[in-house]
Amino acid sequence: MPETVLPTVDPEIVSEAGRGFEEAVEVRRRIHARPETGLDLPDTQELIVASLENLGLSPSVGEMCSSAVAVIEGDQPGPTTLLRADMDALEMPEDTGLEFASKVDGKMHACGHDTHVAMLLGAARLLQARRKDLTGRVVLMFQPGEEGHDGAKTMLDEGLLTTNGHIDRAFAIHISSVIPSGWITCRAGTMMASADEFRIIITGDGGHASMPHDATDPVPVACEIVTALQAMVTRTVPAFDPAVVTVTTITAGTAFNVIPETVVCAGTIRAVSDQSRNLVLDGLRRVADHVASAHGCTAQVEMERCNYPVTVNDPGFADHTLSVAESLLGPGRVVRMPTPVMGAEDWSYVLQSVPGSMAFLGAAPEGVARPAPNHSNRFLIDEAAMVTGMAMYTAMALS
Repeated sequence: MPETVLPTVDPEIVSEAGRGFEEAVEVRRRIHARPETGLDLPDTQELIVASLENLGLSPSVGEMCSSAVAVIEGDQPGPTTLLRADMDALEMPEDTGLEFASKVDGKMHACGHDTHVAMLLGAARLLQARRKDLTGRVVLMFQPGEEGHDGAKTMLDEGLLTTNGHIDRAFAIHISSVIPSGWITCRAGTMMASADEFRIIITGDGGHASMPHDATDPVPVACEIVTALQAMVTRTVPAFDPAVVTVTTITAGTAFNVIPETVVCAGTIRAVSDQSRNLVLDGLRRVADHVASAHGCTAQVEMERCNYPVTVNDPGFADHTLSVAESLLGPGRVVRMPTPVMGAEDWSYVLQSVPGSMAFLGAAPEGVARPAPNHSNRFLIDEAAMVTGMAMYTAMALS
């Protein structure tokens, strides 16, 4: 077989990124302490805009969301590379004990988006300093609302891919607290699953708990639907094209001696292909309807937000991403993922329109045997991994 030729990457990029580490930490901690959620992130946006302007850039902001976009023009003509950092936090408490922990009750940066912003701002500084080496243009995309609010789609609807000239390729990084610090992982094809949210409202006839024969009790029907959905998945979805249905909430009843009229079940569907996704969406409605009907109840299925499609890395660009990472970091810190992960990303919308990839950046804290995963109230990272992230963003634009 022919020998793999790695792309030419200046090893000084890592050293240059390291010199910006303290500034990246300061930015990350400022954002972490004041988390904002959804599509409206005015404080985070203000920090980003000020930082970009200090670099001599002229950022634009969104009308339907608190996004920020800036363009770096290289000294030589070439392709346009889109680099993305999401900005939003999660609606959850923080229990890390960090001195810069969230000062906003019920909100926390538990998925590392604060680091994404800091890393992309750091990469912007490096790219501005290397404009003579930049062939083409770089579009910096700072995106709110990744956590279930369709932020990427909102930015696309506002013209992200049309108002900034033709976009040739796109790249995003997502940090992970369970991958060794400073490692890069990626794969060609499906990278992350789709995500759909559902509610099933089972309706029967309420009554006295001592006389269930005079009522139509929806509680055992709801329980049967939950277990039937698991059987449906294992018997209709191919084992090598997997999907997951998880019921996460069941709400019913007001008193110990009252049979309620309704039960509400809610949860999520994840799949790694459109085929399996459609099988499960159809199957969920069928199972809910027929199990409920068999017991004299009705089931109303609501898909509140059929939001994020499968995240699919362009095969050629994913291979290029791994090659750039290996050239930058050495082969010992670069892993080709054997399988997708079942989390979901609205970066998927961008990759439907532009060839590109997403890579995971490891940031497992040193000395912790079992790090808390993303979305944990005890989520911690090794901030030193941000040096690798800044270098990787920069190298992908320059390569």
